Amino acid sequence: MDQKIKVAVIGTGALGKHHARIYAELAKEGLIECVGVYDQNILAAKEVASQHRIPLLQTMEEATESAQALSVVTPTITHFSIASGLLEKGKHLLVEKPMTDNTEQAKRLVELARDNNCVLQIGHVERFNPVFTYLNASAKEPKFIETHRLSPYPARSTDIGVVLDLMIHDLDIVLAFVKSNVVQVDSAGVSVLSKSADIANARLKFANGCVANLTVSRISPERMRKIRVFSGGKEASYISLDYQKQEGFIYRVASGGETPSSFWTQLLASRKKDFKVVSEFAGKKIVREPVPINKEEPLRLEIKHFTECIRAKREPAVGGAS
Repeated sequence: MDQKIKVAVIGTGALGKHHARIYAELAKEGLIECVGVYDQNILAAKEVASQHRIPLLQTMEEATESAQALSVVTPTITHFSIASGLLEKGKHLLVEKPMTDNTEQAKRLVELARDNNCVLQIGHVERFNPVFTYLNASAKEPKFIETHRLSPYPARSTDIGVVLDLMIHDLDIVLAFVKSNVVQVDSAGVSVLSKSADIANARLKFANGCVANLTVSRISPERMRKIRVFSGGKEASYISLDYQKQEGFIYRVASGGETPSSFWTQLLASRKKDFKVVSEFAGKKIVREPVPINKEEPLRLEIKHFTECIRAKREPAVGGAS
């Protein structure tokens, strides 16, 4: 039987505590060994350790010596100094996004991971959201994409602007999804509460003709994480998806001879009530159908992928170079 991978968490703030929770769950399932958590704020780390019944690590050195793999969930400005030291010691890392706050440091981390045969995964959690899995498989010829990611002002990530804090998720998704070079970028940002932009919009034009319009705000009274994709080709459609609720709808033209009874067979039984013919013209019908998405926690999927890549000695889906 393979030895269990020993994992630790560096940083037990708003997101780090969830890394700790999931590692503790995986340890209970016998998939890994969670050797503990460490944070400069010892009281915060102690609370997380107690809550999930995992060891409290007193120093960074203890965490380094105890673990083969670590989640680095600390402020962005600390990522490079922490991650570079761990990679030099041959540790596998899951570094929360953004990887670093500049390109040169990011390139250096990729080099260190390669030179020391380490798995380096970056925490772009939306890539593991079942919403993205569905979208990537269904919208084959994206022509126009619109995203909205809004939230109230955070207690964390105030060391970076809203682009690196929030829009980075949508940039990563769109670039991975469109699979074409960006040829033009128009953008605007406004600082409201911090020294960096708190509201931003970017319009990306791709070589294949696709256009993406991304809007983010961290001073919104409500939370929103949505993406809308208009696709062309033989299977033209409009897909509207909600990352938070992990649900959405596809609007498409009914194929010749297709009847409502045949539509029903394509839908999940629990969602039949949501079927609707929304428009009809010249003998063609536009129908709205709920999309079949299996709801799962994206962060759990991301962390499991990290441990599986270490075990299989393979490059992660969201590696440092990507």
